[in-house]
Amino acid sequence: MREHLGFLKTSSVVVKVAAWIFFAFGMIGGLSIVLGAVPGAPYPRWMGFVVIVFYAFLFFFLFLIAKIADLLIKIIQEIKKE
Repeated sequence: MREHLGFLKTSSVVVKVAAWIFFAFGMIGGLSIVLGAVPGAPYPRWMGFVVIVFYAFLFFFLFLIAKIADLLIKIIQEIKKE
């Protein structure tokens, strides 16, 4: 398991960065639909809230996966001490 620590650390950081990117783009897209900043778009304004909820869920899901990887790293390091 020790040889996988580098992969777990790297993948945790990559997933956290991806989560924040999805969150930022989702909020920008959702708010632009809600505020009507997309001229001529066939979307009703309530669809912006659906977009915001979807990307917020995606953010929390990806962030949870990264936190589980961090927890796994800590468990492996504690086992390595013994």
